[in-house]
Amino acid sequence: MVTDLLPRSTPEQQSIPATAIESFVAALGRIAHVHTVTVVRHGHVVGQATWAPYERDDQTAMYSVSKSFTSMAAGIAIGEGRFGLDDRVIDLLPAVTPDAPSDHLTQLRVRHLLTMTTGHTSEAELWDGDWARDTLAAELVHAPGTHWMYNTPATHLLSLIVQTRTGERLLDYLRPRLFEPLGFVDPTWLQSPTGVDAGGFGLSIRPEELAAFGQLLLQRGTWKGRQLVPAEWIDEATRRQVANDPGESDWNQGYGFQFWRCHHGAYRGDGAFGQYVVVMPEQDVVVAITGGLPDMQLPLDAVWAELLPALDSVPAAPAGGGAVVVPTTGIPAPEGEVRAGEVLLEFDDAPLRRLRIASGVLDVDGYELRCLPGQWSVSTFPADPAVGRLWYGDRVAVVGGWNGALFTADLRLLQDARTLRIQVDRDGHMRITQDVGFEGTELWEGDARQPVVAHQSVVSP
Repeated sequence: MVTDLLPRSTPEQQSIPATAIESFVAALGRIAHVHTVTVVRHGHVVGQATWAPYERDDQTAMYSVSKSFTSMAAGIAIGEGRFGLDDRVIDLLPAVTPDAPSDHLTQLRVRHLLTMTTGHTSEAELWDGDWARDTLAAELVHAPGTHWMYNTPATHLLSLIVQTRTGERLLDYLRPRLFEPLGFVDPTWLQSPTGVDAGGFGLSIRPEELAAFGQLLLQRGTWKGRQLVPAEWIDEATRRQVANDPGESDWNQGYGFQFWRCHHGAYRGDGAFGQYVVVMPEQDVVVAITGGLPDMQLPLDAVWAELLPALDSVPAAPAGGGAVVVPTTGIPAPEGEVRAGEVLLEFDDAPLRRLRIASGVLDVDGYELRCLPGQWSVSTFPADPAVGRLWYGDRVAVVGGWNGALFTADLRLLQDARTLRIQVDRDGHMRITQDVGFEGTELWEGDARQPVVAHQSVVSP
């Protein structure tokens, strides 16, 4: 179990009615699917909720919240004199710079990577090869500093600069400077094929650790009397450095050094499908959320509508008691039937090669997962990026059963945002989908080679 990193308090001690925390959690519960939320006021956790089968101790993929941590690494390294904010990228990364750099590339500086104003009009693919070399080889259509475009490869260049100038991968560089002082337990970071931490994504930490990071930002880099990150860097990183796309949403309020500006004077780090650390300096509040949802504006709307108006709506109460841990009904587990016998399916070109459905068991490529209707069963499923399986962790919650001629199983990847759904009919036709994903929701559909069906009877409803 992860140790609490922040002290606890009743909401009323921090001038928030407990009913406001409950209403906020209820609003999040109406959004499919928030996994966890932590609310911090005046440095104290005042409210928490977790939607089963997720747990507050689960290490969770941060997706692009990783960028905000990369910004901290850059700020610390600059403060140590390892490189400068206005150093040229080609001078810092000569080994991956093209032999004949363009005029625009010669103008590219660290500042432009941080603000995503590199001049690119499209992102280099981050899959195979040398990500940094490919990014610097891509055309800079605009002069650096003149054009904003969301740019994950630019953050990877920051990671490589930190690694090149410090001799340590990003994770190891931050470990004694940030992660260990904050009390993080074994954070992980995905790497490129060339052994460089991804930078723009790939960090996995726990919800409590995300909240502690937000509190560090709110305290301008100070933690228990130590200045972990230069205060001036946090000021610069979290203010509006550049305008981004026009519009009224929280994605159109300007961009800092790997941070988004928000309405109401707030700022945030956020990651795909519902990972947020929202910092509200004027109200002295941090909200950390993890999830797996397609519409990322909805949780922010809940913060502004349910939580913000309640702050300071009651006088501070005397000390005593702990945070409100709001009970939730959890994420619904689909119903169905367990049937005796088994179905064995083999596939030639599917993401999985062999699927066996037995009584209370889903066997995927030889790994048996407990699978019952109406209840989540937590199992271990090996992470294997080589076959496009789980990038983030190996804990999975499974539920499934038969409804007529169709078997449906949901696999919630407890250390990721996604939920996979496997559907198989009696004729051996299989469909695999996901609830959220960069490439859409449809993953694979096709027929087995020689399905063997042996249904005998219904075991339980």
